[in-house]
Amino acid sequence: MIKRHIGSKIHHRVVEHNGTIYIGGLVANDKQQDMKGQANEIFKKIDDLLQHVGSRKENLLSVTIYSAAFDQRDAFNDAWSDWLAPSDLPVRAYIGGAELSPGTLVEVTAIAAK
Repeated sequence: MIKRHIGSKIHHRVVEHNGTIYIGGLVANDKQQDMKGQANEIFKKIDDLLQHVGSRKENLLSVTIYSAAFDQRDAFNDAWSDWLAPSDLPVRAYIGGAELSPGTLVEVTAIAAK
């Protein structure tokens, strides 16, 4: 069974299927923040969405990061390390050179277990 959550005209923010949760691309609302600030805002959104569907960040399986500022990867990694415990790290890909909306330094998608 497929469950869709928080719909808009073009997508759902979260889709569940067979105990797996898929979270679509998230960006920071405050584009004035630096990379670490934007990452922290996105991580808060992930936490909130996972809670909304009855899961949590410790259940993350995979995260894909699209960065318009690859040279700021260390700042992203600082926020990442502050957010997740070493024992809970999912697999991940960090893709540089992404063309994102003006002021957006990073966009993140995630997959988690229920």
